[in-house]
Amino acid sequence: MSANIHIEADPDRDLVRIKLSGFFTPADVDAFLAARRKAHARLRCGPNQHLTLNDISEMKIQPQDTVAAFRDVLAAREFHSRKLAFIVGTTLAKAQVIRALEGRDARCFTDRVIAEAWLFDQFGLESTSAA
Repeated sequence: MSANIHIEADPDRDLVRIKLSGFFTPADVDAFLAARRKAHARLRCGPNQHLTLNDISEMKIQPQDTVAAFRDVLAAREFHSRKLAFIVGTTLAKAQVIRALEGRDARCFTDRVIAEAWLFDQFGLESTSAA
């Protein structure tokens, strides 16, 4: 399965929704970066004040060079989110994400509603590191 990238900005909620699926090559990571840059340009909030919801539940297990490329993406301060939630599927993919999220205010979920509630501090959910 080839890489699929869908990114939309919701300027009214200061939210970027990302859905990634399939198998990513370095060129696919570059395409993701270009699409993310366009989505961020549509936001109206200040730099690093947005929230990000990433659905990677249909992403395949990635090769280590792709995981390293995404780790670099997550480390780029220019696009850091105020809060970062991941919707994950398999345990191994979740383990890859957790390694890439080292040092970020981020959390993994299996349920979109709970992930979004955490992003918007609904239901009294605490902000914790990747769990």
